[in-house]
Amino acid sequence: MRVTAAETLPTLDFDPFDISYFADPYPDQERLREAGPVVWLSRYGVRAVARYTEVHAVLNDWQTFCSSRGVGLSDFAVEKPWRDPSLVLETDPPEHDRARAVLQRVVSPIVMRRLRDNMVAKADALVAELVARREIDGIRDLAQAFPLSVFPDAVGLVHEGREHLLPYAGLAFNAFGPDNELRREALARAAPHVAWVTEQCRRENLAPDGFGAQIHAAADTGEITADEAPLLVRSLLTAGLDTTVNGIGAALYCMARFPDAFARLREKPALARGAFEEAIRFESPVQTFFRTTTREVELSGAVIPEGQKIMMFLAAANRDPRHWQDPDTYNIERRTSGHVGFGFGVHMCVGQLLARLEGEVLLDALARRASDIRLAGEPVRAFNNTLRGLDSLPLVLTPA
Repeated sequence: MRVTAAETLPTLDFDPFDISYFADPYPDQERLREAGPVVWLSRYGVRAVARYTEVHAVLNDWQTFCSSRGVGLSDFAVEKPWRDPSLVLETDPPEHDRARAVLQRVVSPIVMRRLRDNMVAKADALVAELVARREIDGIRDLAQAFPLSVFPDAVGLVHEGREHLLPYAGLAFNAFGPDNELRREALARAAPHVAWVTEQCRRENLAPDGFGAQIHAAADTGEITADEAPLLVRSLLTAGLDTTVNGIGAALYCMARFPDAFARLREKPALARGAFEEAIRFESPVQTFFRTTTREVELSGAVIPEGQKIMMFLAAANRDPRHWQDPDTYNIERRTSGHVGFGFGVHMCVGQLLARLEGEVLLDALARRASDIRLAGEPVRAFNNTLRGLDSLPLVLTPA
């Protein structure tokens, strides 16, 4: 039975999962922000928050706005999940903390420092090759190729079958949406991708020195159970790839559209991390997530009953003029601390350190190897119920 708003809320009827919205979400995101701090989306019978203050508040209060009932439109209290819930994304403390502690150790800042030299070398070699070629597809040749050249090896995956990784991650994020064509098509194609990923998450199929083996080793010490270990490897595969691919794609798209930003990056390559971080804020590869209220709560004057879905527009919050100065400007020297592109609070994206490292070393290599990045054709959008990214990005790279 569809819920109705118990209080008077501003109401909007647009579909945030429609292809036309995905193609140009900014007008509707502005309408959401200006309509009020909490808005009723009549199409799906859910409340929505799009201003930075409310999105940040919901993300930070897991006790009131839980993830364990699903971070998509489906409510796990009344609907069966399409697969076993994620131990980090779709659980709450204390269960969440136990699993997350393992992942945070496996992909800690210390581990990232150990990986850095190898990633720098691989990024430099790849960019040198592509700059010599001049005309490339920024998504296929860079945004996808680089993470796929370093991340599966770090996890300890076999080489055969890695083509299943991107479709599986896309499937997981599509499944957070409603029962629309994107979700149905993704689930219809799911079987081979799910089967391969499930099999590779088993201990015996992982290299002994990779992230996956380290996660399984946590079962030996009792931090997690043997049954939980493959689910946690699966969570890492989902968190560590698609957000990185779309984040790098966003940064490349920004560099091609805003040549002054790339010129500034060339002058000061140390801005590479900031340039990537600003691209995450500016483009928000992860557009939305849901939470469910565990009790009646008042949020910015709106009383929300227990058991209600809240749709958070992370992308709209990342361009909220109440919080950001000139939010629609891509500024690689902006102080981006506090953006919600990787989420916030206890459920903040567990793959963010990997994404940041990969994005930084690639942009640094581009700043050294290329004197100019230009669009060579019209980019093609990749449509997903949760993610914003590109399927193709024709670029021309001019050697430095």
